[in-house]
Amino acid sequence: IFFAGGVAGGQMAGFVGKRGGGHPRGLNLNPQLLPMDYRSFPCRVTYRFVKRSLQLVGVTGYGLRRSGLENVPAEGGALVVSNHQSHFDPPLLGITCPRPMSYLARQTLFVFRPLGFFMGLLGAFPIDREGSGLAGIRETLRRLKRGEMVVMFPEGTRTSDGEIGPFRPGFTSLATRGRVAILPAAIEGTFKVWPRHRLLPRLGTIHVHFGPPMPPEEINRYDERELVQEGERRVRRCQAALRQRPVFAHNNPRIGVIAKR
Repeated sequence: IFFAGGVAGGQMAGFVGKRGGGHPRGLNLNPQLLPMDYRSFPCRVTYRFVKRSLQLVGVTGYGLRRSGLENVPAEGGALVVSNHQSHFDPPLLGITCPRPMSYLARQTLFVFRPLGFFMGLLGAFPIDREGSGLAGIRETLRRLKRGEMVVMFPEGTRTSDGEIGPFRPGFTSLATRGRVAILPAAIEGTFKVWPRHRLLPRLGTIHVHFGPPMPPEEINRYDERELVQEGERRVRRCQAALRQRPVFAHNNPRIGVIAKR
């Protein structure tokens, strides 16, 4: 359902207050496109309930574990870049991160209003995959500059074999133009649980790890090609840390090779 991209925007500029003290200027705003702090109290309560419920399902059904939370910036915008193994990946990053995240989803998925409401509640916002994508870039930048966290999967698609594919360079311009940190993350186990060739998921074990962030001043030291390589290297390092755990190690004889990249 979710994938990396952007959303048509232009409605969200200008804030006058927080939580009852104001809202973004503009008319006919969709409440689910608002930052979490600006949503109504019932919306925030529902979000927390859904998040806790999904965490419970993850822990009991999939042995969900998270690590590296000390690396998640406490505030400010951040571009979360991760490997992409399954449809489970975007909501998994959301329920394991202590801060709300924004996701990107096909515009057609919002046509069915109940699904669109649920996706918007979890932070998803629509993108027109058939369009130019410029509106999506603007909305993603707007959210980053607003201090939100946005998830991207630089591989561009789900893996076909469980390994990390080459990163595409789109995330680099968003990080540099938004002047935000890049937060590397990795997910392990979702490929075995729900690979792209399987219609429905099965039970298994899933872990998520967040690596040390790259602050804007460090990002500025790289050119685009170097930044793509460094971002991929850090995500691979996060995955290697997960694969060293006993629950995954017996399935991954290439641990040593991956860790050295």
